[in-house]
Amino acid sequence: MGIAANLFFNTDDAENCLDWRVRPSDEQYDTQKERWNDLAEHLKQDLAERSDCRISSWLQGSYKFGTQIRPARSDEEFDIDLGVYFLWSGQPEDGDHDPTDLKGFVQDSLTEYVEDDTNDASGVDEPRPKCSRVHFDGNFHIDVPSYHLDNGRDARSLATAKNEWENSDPKAIYAWWKVITGHADRARCRRLVRYLKMWAALRIDADARPSSILITVLVADAFDNLDRDQFSGDDEFLRETVANIASRLRDDAEVQNPANKKENLNRLDEEKSTALIEKLDELLSTADRALAAATKAASAEIWAEAFDHFFPVPEDDDQEETVLKESSRALATIQFNPIISVEAFVGNRVFRGVDRIGPIPKGCDITFTLANAQQLPRGATVDWMVRNSGKEAELENDLGHRIGTGLTASRDSAYRGTHHMDVAVKLNGLLIGRKRIPVEITGLGIPKRNPSRPAWTQFRR
Repeated sequence: MGIAANLFFNTDDAENCLDWRVRPSDEQYDTQKERWNDLAEHLKQDLAERSDCRISSWLQGSYKFGTQIRPARSDEEFDIDLGVYFLWSGQPEDGDHDPTDLKGFVQDSLTEYVEDDTNDASGVDEPRPKCSRVHFDGNFHIDVPSYHLDNGRDARSLATAKNEWENSDPKAIYAWWKVITGHADRARCRRLVRYLKMWAALRIDADARPSSILITVLVADAFDNLDRDQFSGDDEFLRETVANIASRLRDDAEVQNPANKKENLNRLDEEKSTALIEKLDELLSTADRALAAATKAASAEIWAEAFDHFFPVPEDDDQEETVLKESSRALATIQFNPIISVEAFVGNRVFRGVDRIGPIPKGCDITFTLANAQQLPRGATVDWMVRNSGKEAELENDLGHRIGTGLTASRDSAYRGTHHMDVAVKLNGLLIGRKRIPVEITGLGIPKRNPSRPAWTQFRR
């Protein structure tokens, strides 16, 4: 187990670990469940009338697998997949409707649903090749693929925009998932999938990113191949899983669908597959450095290279000071204690603090300044990271962001609660000092005399 293992997953402090920060909050789960249940009831009734077929629905994708993550950026959306099934006996071609009929029924039904002011649906996209997409208030959407289902054969076929039936069975791959992960280890395997999905969302451009199902299959296969008695802690398991996946893709980039051996789940071309392996090698290097770090704080800073603000840092690291002192005596290691001056402005009011600020109202312009910059070792860098917490930030899907490097940083107060500006001072890539700056924000706001600053300067993203 690595020194920062409990920053990945910790039942004693669940809200201050990577697992908690990358997945939806309980309130967001409940909201999504309410919405997809309501949509499913509408679709089953409405599509039955439109098609004169019996209709069923089945939740699928990451929500079904328990591997859903929150969007990596606040302007992105949660994703849910809700399959609808048109039932008739025999082959897909034996029915009265072809694939484009099914897709048209669903598109029209979603359009009608959006026009109903009693729900929170906000819009429907143009039809996609294999599904339709409806958006909801609260930054999430539901993708609705259309299937033919023959209950007698327990066989499913996906309707596509090319007016073709595609062999696709989400139920079969979910059954495979439950078997290969096993009940005892499934929770950890789910966490590993979430970690890799968030890493990919943060580190790989959308057009070169592996699909959610590809990551899920790669992780499950790798996890199944591990000698699990040799590892403890999600950090070690993540390192070994990444090594296994990179080695597998280096040998063969094709990844068979476990439920359909004829389907290659890796839709990336050769160039992008090679780039993915290189990214995995970078993550492996990050993991090795983090696992070898002498202190939890240093390890957390290294893991944040992969996970940005989603990776937490320890509030206090008693071991850190001891290790740094011992290193200083042995190797003359440079130490630096950053002192941060904080000022918050709203209207004609000014709030000041050192190494903390608050309570302050919402709507303040906050400036953080390294007060002892003149003592900074030559060549050292100062990195700033916003880490938000609390219900308001969670519901807005804004748990923070990386600011960058410099002697000052500016943001706005946006969410009630205690948030942090984390400062890391590095020299030659090594952590030589750090400071957590608590920012306590009340629920009250004070109107400003001047217009607000541009959105990119705000404390939220």
